[in-house]
Amino acid sequence: MLQPLIAVTAAAGKTGRAAVRELRARDLSVRALVRRRDPRSEALARLGAEVVETDLFDGERLADALKGVQRAYYCPPISPHVAMTLDAFMHAAQVNRLEAVTAMTQWLASPNHPTVMTRAMWSIEQLLPTLQGTAVTILNPGFFADNYLRVGMATAAQLGLYPNLLGESRNAPPSNDDMARVAAAILAEPHRHEGRRYRITGPALIDANDIVATLSKVLGRTVRRLEAPEWMLNKIAAYRGEPRYDMAVFRHYLVDHRQGAFAFGAPTEVVREVTGHPAESFETTVRTYAARPEARRGSAAFRTALAEFMLAPLWRGYDHAAYERQLGLPSVDRPLYAMEDEAWKADRARPEAGPVTRFAGVEPVRRRA
Repeated sequence: MLQPLIAVTAAAGKTGRAAVRELRARDLSVRALVRRRDPRSEALARLGAEVVETDLFDGERLADALKGVQRAYYCPPISPHVAMTLDAFMHAAQVNRLEAVTAMTQWLASPNHPTVMTRAMWSIEQLLPTLQGTAVTILNPGFFADNYLRVGMATAAQLGLYPNLLGESRNAPPSNDDMARVAAAILAEPHRHEGRRYRITGPALIDANDIVATLSKVLGRTVRRLEAPEWMLNKIAAYRGEPRYDMAVFRHYLVDHRQGAFAFGAPTEVVREVTGHPAESFETTVRTYAARPEARRGSAAFRTALAEFMLAPLWRGYDHAAYERQLGLPSVDRPLYAMEDEAWKADRARPEAGPVTRFAGVEPVRRRA
């Protein structure tokens, strides 16, 4: 049997990059789809992937990029227009008669959520399985482990402070690498997983106290919680020049987190069941971040962290509401966060749903006792 060619969209992104690495480790042929050539895409080529520039918003160009491909990992970008990538991808998948597609959506996916991004994830879950002759699998990760470290790692390492925006809420955060391992395992044998939706989590529920304890252990210094208001995040994000839309979406997910949406039904055993290996601990992700330059103790890194800590509160922060109005994003009549949405909770809490579900019209796989 000829080896299948597997395409990975958004291949230069966090989970896309990791998925390419995992697929190549299995000696599978990979076509890495990227927006442009840069050092990240060159690193993919060194792994042995075929790198192709394309546009996820352009159906014809994407169809050309998928010529000769049998299977694909569809990883939608964070964008106010993400729904357009679904149209383009479905067109490209149909034209090329893809054998199998594994798609990343999210645990919060709902038609009622305040964010366009999350409503689009729900649309992907509803429409992608309608592809004729294609084995579709949906991956439902929640709040990733590295989200806790995007803002807080340098402050923790250099100043011994961890800005906590989440109160006492908990989560079982998955790692980027576990997401990639699950995707690679499914794409290697897609028909074993056809029609299923997997809720991917880390191995255990953790809260802010667990986070600072892990940071203290890994960094070899005492790290203390600093209860931070959301306006502080907006100012730090603006000070750093973080993408505005990413932060506009992220602030809504903080609300979901504080309300308990990511603790709901967690943790699961999906990583172990699909890959044969246990899910990575939060400590593993912290150790990866601790090896980065901003986390290494030194006078230059200390001055940088201290300058941010002192100057960011004086910065003009992002005005998310004004930005969303400027984008002209559509809204719903009654937006609901996940834990406010009884339909969302009922769907996620169904005994046959569990961490693994089958799509509507397909016999469900029940949660293991």
